[in-house]
Amino acid sequence: MDMEQPLPEAPATPAMIDPHGRAVTYLRVSVTDRCDFRCVYCMSEHMNFLPKKDLLTLEELDRVCSAFVAKGVRKLRLTGGEPLVRRDVMTLIRSLGRHLETGALDELTLTTNGSQLARHADDLFAAGVRRVNVSIDTLNEDLFQQITRWGRLPQVLEGVAAAKRAGLQVKINTVALKGVNEAEIPSLVEWAHGEGHGLTLIETMPLGDIDEDRTDQYLPLSQVRRSLAERWTLDELDERTGGPARYVKVRETGGKLGFITPLTHNFCESCNRVRLTCTGTLYMCLGQDDAADLRAPLRASDTDDLLNNAIEEAIGRKPKGHDFIIDREHNRPAVSRHMSLTGG
Repeated sequence: MDMEQPLPEAPATPAMIDPHGRAVTYLRVSVTDRCDFRCVYCMSEHMNFLPKKDLLTLEELDRVCSAFVAKGVRKLRLTGGEPLVRRDVMTLIRSLGRHLETGALDELTLTTNGSQLARHADDLFAAGVRRVNVSIDTLNEDLFQQITRWGRLPQVLEGVAAAKRAGLQVKINTVALKGVNEAEIPSLVEWAHGEGHGLTLIETMPLGDIDEDRTDQYLPLSQVRRSLAERWTLDELDERTGGPARYVKVRETGGKLGFITPLTHNFCESCNRVRLTCTGTLYMCLGQDDAADLRAPLRASDTDDLLNNAIEEAIGRKPKGHDFIIDREHNRPAVSRHMSLTGG
């Protein structure tokens, strides 16, 4: 499969500036809405996935990503669903790796549930990937299966170990769930830091109907942080990536701990990212429904003129911030689409 597009040169200055003066340099791309897990905070157990005809082909994904790179995106993150269940996805990853070789792209990475990581870790490193985020919410095998419904913890841990052997830096993502894994958070931190992995805690986000009551799931990370600070010394880090996480170093473990708090702290002031779905819909904000269709201009012409115009128009509408809330009165999500569609 040949997906080679002309190599974009890195612009001297960021080419995409939103209405609030922020440079958009980070694109997250959902390559599929499908997943081999059914995590209780992410999706319904009986999901209706998109028909394959609605999805961008791998060649089209490469073309859109390359257009963004040419316009100043320096970091690409592939997500899902579960990105590694997309057939032939390594073809796309290897092709996108050419932008690392030219210097047009600083980083190509992905977020995964780890189920397929053991098979792909070496190939990912060979393609230029150096970091992966792996979602693990518990180290209790039975609880892991309850949370993921279909997942197996040993398979995921094998994937994490394979990634480490391959030379990939691993960061663990853990969704904090009230009454589910909150008592286990200290042991997760100790395990991750003991293995040389960073760990980031995430508040549950009100995206999509999931068969569960999010008011029962929601655990404020401000509360978790106070509890951890009674156990360990948490030294603030100045690290800022334009993203939602705020980091501390746990002095006793020597590891890094992040907090993503979309509900207790609006993290939008330095947002540098946009999100592309597997159908070619561009969301300028994870927490709002305004979107731009890039599939139509992509397919309307063999050149990228229409696509570039659509991208520029969309960036011109990027909002200042999101409006995430847990709607306790009506028990409904703030945004109706599922996280698996947008790419977390």
